[in-house]
Amino acid sequence: MNHFLDIHTTDPADLRHMIDHARSMKDARKGQPKGTPDAEQPLKNHMVALIFEKPSTRTRVSFDVGVRQMGGQTLVLSGADMQLGHGESIADTARVLSRYVDMIMIRTFEESVLQELAEYASVPVINGLTNRTHPCQIMADVMTFEEHNGPIKGKKVVWTGDGNNVCASFLHAAGQFGFDFTFAGPPSLDPESEFIALARAQGINVTIERDAQKAVAGADLVVADTWVSMHDSQSTRQRRHNLLKPYQVNDHLMGQAKEDALFMHCLPAHRDEEVTSSVMDGPSSVIFDEAENRLHAQKAVMRWCLGV
Repeated sequence: MNHFLDIHTTDPADLRHMIDHARSMKDARKGQPKGTPDAEQPLKNHMVALIFEKPSTRTRVSFDVGVRQMGGQTLVLSGADMQLGHGESIADTARVLSRYVDMIMIRTFEESVLQELAEYASVPVINGLTNRTHPCQIMADVMTFEEHNGPIKGKKVVWTGDGNNVCASFLHAAGQFGFDFTFAGPPSLDPESEFIALARAQGINVTIERDAQKAVAGADLVVADTWVSMHDSQSTRQRRHNLLKPYQVNDHLMGQAKEDALFMHCLPAHRDEEVTSSVMDGPSSVIFDEAENRLHAQKAVMRWCLGV
């Protein structure tokens, strides 16, 4: 049984297979209406539970559509539906759900919830996001980069802003796919030292650069993410804006990167905050390809988990 919990805990050969498989499935659907079933129906007669303790647009829609395109059915559950760990234990919930469904995707807060669910489930569990990592997003990002600019191995990826959960999974991917990684942000928002050490242990050049202009010089890919959370207070929002303003991705900053450099953002974005609209809508931006590829990458992840 294959769980997909994090990029650094998944074999690099399996990750490569998933990326290549995602691209082939995407190619096979070209020109078809979105609701057309895939020619193959590998999830026929399969039921997939989609658990959302955190609200979602892209994760919910992409997983739901992906399961349906592959012939399966979904059971969507919110945190309010389940009260995960606040009545029945997570371990018992995992055991019970495993009697009803063939696979579980969870988008949650604490990494410990994901880990305990996977430990006690007898069906594959997929990490749809935790406060610590977001591996499905980075699978889509690697796929998107390679669609546009070829193999990501040996390339320079620059992250600007907050060293958050998406940044963490990018560091995991650097080690597994073999690209260099530069973080540009304030010291108080550095990525976890554990994640930096993991990448460096695999021979990856990980650089921390406080000057955004220097960081982006020669970049093949520039990535940003939102500066604030929906749960942040107004005072926290203002403080983070002041702290992160020097790391906004704008036309001048993108001009320091390579001529064919790409810009990515996992969305939703706050336009003209972490990134200007001119960059989001400009020729370097692949943000909507990136969003679409969540669908295709996750379909490949699900097929790998089930071995179908």
